[in-house]
Amino acid sequence: MKLIRIHKEGKKLVIFLLLLFLVINIIIEFFVPIQQKLQTSIIALSVFTLGFVMYFFRHPHRITTVDEQTVIAPADGTVVVIEEVMENEYFKDKRIQVSIFMSPANVHVNRVPISGEIPYIKYHSGKFLVAWHPKSSEENERNTVVIKNDNNEILLRQIAGVLARRIVNYLKVEDKVTQGDEFGFIKFGSRVDVFLPLNANIEVDLNDKVKGGQTIIATLEEEV
Repeated sequence: MKLIRIHKEGKKLVIFLLLLFLVINIIIEFFVPIQQKLQTSIIALSVFTLGFVMYFFRHPHRITTVDEQTVIAPADGTVVVIEEVMENEYFKDKRIQVSIFMSPANVHVNRVPISGEIPYIKYHSGKFLVAWHPKSSEENERNTVVIKNDNNEILLRQIAGVLARRIVNYLKVEDKVTQGDEFGFIKFGSRVDVFLPLNANIEVDLNDKVKGGQTIIATLEEEV
């Protein structure tokens, strides 16, 4: 049986909960006697809560086959949007938007979809609309990252939702990244938008399940 690898964003919380539940159950066992049935329920709740948090912050090992012509999924989840839109923050022109919704059950590590350099990063405070709301991409708390290489330029947007109240980004402007690298984390569910050139060939359909760092969501043509 493989041990669950815990992401660094969750290690402190897991240790805190482990110690908290241990102290609570020791106090109940030796200093505050209660009915056996209630004690069993408290133990079960402690184990369930700790197990859920460990599962949420799991960090599975992923192997990415680097390919300059492909765009890989930046997150685990479900494809909820594929459409041509006006991207108003950076490109200020039309792009193909592919959005991946992450439920609390998904792995929440965010991964780099193409290799390149980071010319632009910007964090935006905002609302906490449900992640599938049409306006969440422009009105929710979010973090925008642009990746550029010799052939293409794409934009990623990490979006917070109703439950997700912390977006983590590890990148800085001028960083060089490799396809499949970990670049961030969104706590407790939300979504990641990818804005692609109009000539990109989309390789997924609505409601498809994708894996960050592995599933190919599009193939790219060299920009002229």
